[in-house]
Amino acid sequence: MTQGGTPSRERIVAGAADLISRRGLNAASIRNLAKHAEAPLGSTYHYFPEGKGQLATEAVRYADAAVVRILRKALEEGPVAGLGAFLALWRGIVLDSGFRAGCPVLAVSVEEPPADTIPPALAAAAEAFDSWERLLADSLRAHGADPERAAALAALVVASVEGAIAMCRAKRGTQPLDHVAQQLEALIAGAVEQRT
Repeated sequence: MTQGGTPSRERIVAGAADLISRRGLNAASIRNLAKHAEAPLGSTYHYFPEGKGQLATEAVRYADAAVVRILRKALEEGPVAGLGAFLALWRGIVLDSGFRAGCPVLAVSVEEPPADTIPPALAAAAEAFDSWERLLADSLRAHGADPERAAALAALVVASVEGAIAMCRAKRGTQPLDHVAQQLEALIAGAVEQRT
């Protein structure tokens, strides 16, 4: 909170990311986003004069930055550690929310955009997925994986984990993440060992 009890811009963005991860973008109005962040509607419009689209875009970028921070740190130890941190992050979110929350980036990605337009939130989601894939691919290459295979394997990691998150929410259990973790760890270990 800032002085006077007015919620900070970042708190509103974090609240929006959380609500989008739970309900999806289309089901979250600007009023609901403000309420979820415990922010006055006026403050929300003050920080986000363009409304819901602007706030959703910032929420996606906020989620992206959080994932990038975690990945960068873990990838210092290698791609298997990066995968472990990526999985642990999403496992924590799914479990801590009682299977109610997933990934806000995925939530924005699966919403139907208006005809003939690419909303900024959807473009931000594409950038987020690209940044996660790039970090993973760079780490794989740095640890000896075939350069061409590294990019494909990084895309497989992101797509598999994102899909597993959705499955965990539907099934109310972590078994999909557990299975994906096992298979991806073996693939990454094999890709790195082949070149060493």
